[in-house]
Amino acid sequence: MSVFDTVRRASAIANRLFVVWVLLFSGIALLYPPAFTWIDPYITPLLGVIMLGMGMTLQPADLQRLLERPRDVAIGALTQWLVMPVAAYGLTVVLSVPPSLALGIVLVGAAPGGTASNVMTYLGDGDVALSVAITTVTTIAAPLVMPAWVIVLVGEQLSVTFAALFGSIVQVVLVPVIAGATLRYVLDRRAPELAAKSVDIFPLLSVAAIVAIVAAVVAMSKSTILTVGAVVLLAVVVHNAIGLGTGYGVGRLTGMSEDRARTCAFEVGLQNSGLAVALATAHFSPAVALPAALFSVWHNVTGPALASYFSSDRSRVSSPVTADD
Repeated sequence: MSVFDTVRRASAIANRLFVVWVLLFSGIALLYPPAFTWIDPYITPLLGVIMLGMGMTLQPADLQRLLERPRDVAIGALTQWLVMPVAAYGLTVVLSVPPSLALGIVLVGAAPGGTASNVMTYLGDGDVALSVAITTVTTIAAPLVMPAWVIVLVGEQLSVTFAALFGSIVQVVLVPVIAGATLRYVLDRRAPELAAKSVDIFPLLSVAAIVAIVAAVVAMSKSTILTVGAVVLLAVVVHNAIGLGTGYGVGRLTGMSEDRARTCAFEVGLQNSGLAVALATAHFSPAVALPAALFSVWHNVTGPALASYFSSDRSRVSSPVTADD
């Protein structure tokens, strides 16, 4: 067995047991914070690695899909942009969440989609092409949409400006994604075998990076977790459920076929919580990053669970609601 075959198998195992690794290392971080607090300065670079890997998965054909299905892409993106930030703010009010944690919940709600939605769409027999297209749109628009929502919803709590948030998101999201997509384009034409192997390596790196980020936030937020962790967890659970349920419901109500409605559920409900963590640690505090870290754990429980439910009901996937699909 070659080295790359071993890496490919390791990536598959890491993805399949992702929640186990997150829970295991988060538990260790809670018991012995010094083991992970040193990661704090590296959270933003680690996110950059994740976004570079996401860029590596993008190809010119993915951009073509944006032109082929603008209606469904627009519905998915708009639903995420509207539902998740507003729901996040509403939950912080209803549950009387402390200001720093409320800011963290809003950051998660305003975040774009992440690669988890693409994987769950595939596992749940959704429309993967549509999923990639929606994730691409929300990610590219993140430097504008995310700080705009944060300023509108919790601006009075902030000491950071729109321009500062915009600049951070460009650096940790847009630049690595574009660099990854460019690298993939060049490798596909000059070294296709290396391109394929690179795509196999990045999932393993992404899992390791996300686990490290979540563990670091847990380690730095131990006192907060022990005092108000239950309230934050409740907000995260309800927020994620609202996203998944509303995404699917909007998809069906707007005439999407079953597979595309499933895609919409994952795109709305599964956020790029790693980006929210990076912004929170860069501009605010570990407490602000805590909701995003918990969301990262939780949506990697509900995502696979929903994907398993969808995949067990394959007979409904091909039944469209209207002829427009």
